[in-house]
Amino acid sequence: MKTDFNGYTINDDIECVDFRRVTDWLAGSYWSPRISRAEVEKGARNSSLVIGAYAAGGEQVGYARLVSDRTRFAYIMDVFVDEGHRRRGLAGAMTRFAMAHPEHLDVYQWLLATRDAHNVYEGLGFKPLAHPEWWMMIRHEKVR
Repeated sequence: MKTDFNGYTINDDIECVDFRRVTDWLAGSYWSPRISRAEVEKGARNSSLVIGAYAAGGEQVGYARLVSDRTRFAYIMDVFVDEGHRRRGLAGAMTRFAMAHPEHLDVYQWLLATRDAHNVYEGLGFKPLAHPEWWMMIRHEKVR
């Protein structure tokens, strides 16, 4: 699937993804510091949807991925827009692209986590968890 957004192209073709660039972005992020390219690629290939945003010249300027059963639940993650292309609506456009994707139309529970982009996602209808006390997590430190 492919769509145009304000001079950018957003698509779900994993073969178009510049994994070197995406790894640089994610390795510098607060949520996956120092992540390796192998881990980025493995995560992408095991995701239900991988999204890239591309400038008119073909340069990748955004990335997002989705983990989902394509039925009840989807977790949007690794949403990243290159600094020079921020504040143009690309993060929201990639999220809308995921939510409207034909393979995920049955999904009725969407989840994401953000430290600093609440306004982007609130504009798409996301709200804080109604019952955060119901949610639990475990995080193992990376051993390799």
